[in-house]
Amino acid sequence: MSTTRIVAAMSGGVDSSVAAGLLCEAGYEVIGLFLRNGAVKEDAAARTRSCCSVSDARDAERVAARLGIPFYVLDYQREFGRLVDHFVSEYLGGRTPNPCVRCNQWIKFGALLEFARGLGAEALATGHYARIGEVNGTPRLLRAVDAAKDQSYFLFAIGADALPLVRFPIGHLRKPDVRAEAARMGLPVAEKPESQEICFVPDGDAGQFVADHGGTARGEGVAIDEEGRPLGRHAGFFRYTIGQRKGVRIAAGKPLYVLETRPDSNTVVLGPDDALRCDRFTVTELQALGPDLLSESESSDGVACEVQIRHRHTAIPARVKRLDGRRAEVVLERPERAVTPGQAAVFYCGDEVLGGAFIDHAERKVSPLTTRES
Repeated sequence: MSTTRIVAAMSGGVDSSVAAGLLCEAGYEVIGLFLRNGAVKEDAAARTRSCCSVSDARDAERVAARLGIPFYVLDYQREFGRLVDHFVSEYLGGRTPNPCVRCNQWIKFGALLEFARGLGAEALATGHYARIGEVNGTPRLLRAVDAAKDQSYFLFAIGADALPLVRFPIGHLRKPDVRAEAARMGLPVAEKPESQEICFVPDGDAGQFVADHGGTARGEGVAIDEEGRPLGRHAGFFRYTIGQRKGVRIAAGKPLYVLETRPDSNTVVLGPDDALRCDRFTVTELQALGPDLLSESESSDGVACEVQIRHRHTAIPARVKRLDGRRAEVVLERPERAVTPGQAAVFYCGDEVLGGAFIDHAERKVSPLTTRES
């Protein structure tokens, strides 16, 4: 039986609790760690939507006691502060950030992984729905078995060097099976509801959060059409994201969607749904998780793959062409709706994550060479 030490990040939820429990049953020496972000309000609504509250810490401690493993609470308020600052600055820059990607990159598989290694642990385990597999003897990141819960989209930025050092014990399970495992183990969180919102924005109102924390955030401004003609007033450009219809509240006789936000002039550009489609975009901070993405042996046409531009988006065929530095151009097989700067673009080959990047700029004008949807 193995006595290898593994650190388990425990959020107090059922997924991370079962992950820790499975490691214990496999014979590992497990140490449970809870990360306190210092940013969560302790009201009833926050407790049902967040994952880092005092009550969550208590739940994680109860699970650790049930499993008979050491448990510690770490103060990561400073690290989470960096995450919050980035979140606010991205919105004020006219982009829509994905804080879960950055949290995995900087905190969970950055600072926490380094901490785990300092404890002499072989690996860091989390309750993410993803898998680590091997391709030609090299660890690769794979989608979870449960496609509805797959979280591989949020994990590309942890980097190839981290893959041998991480474990995803529930990646082969479906959510009902995870709850069943929790019940079998007698864990007190077996029926606990899932957290649904950004941990430091538990009420789900990102726009108000930015207004409260942005300092220079401005209020109302002018909404215009693609030709620059005024259509009405908006509540502040940072409260909107590309493709949004709900909350626009401008009567025009037809549905209007957010096409663009312009921070410098506090302007929001609105238009019809058809105007949201584009067939190519550029990305920055390109991160490859294996040799397949942008390898030197590929033709000048780029690497064929599937790209996912949102967490709930179905990946579509594309080609990725490397540009200077860590930039690339993504050319889609067919036009896609609401490609949003700041969001992650993650590249797949089947279940394997080839890598990913952050969307920088999208051209809404569709190339005549691109196959259009019927």
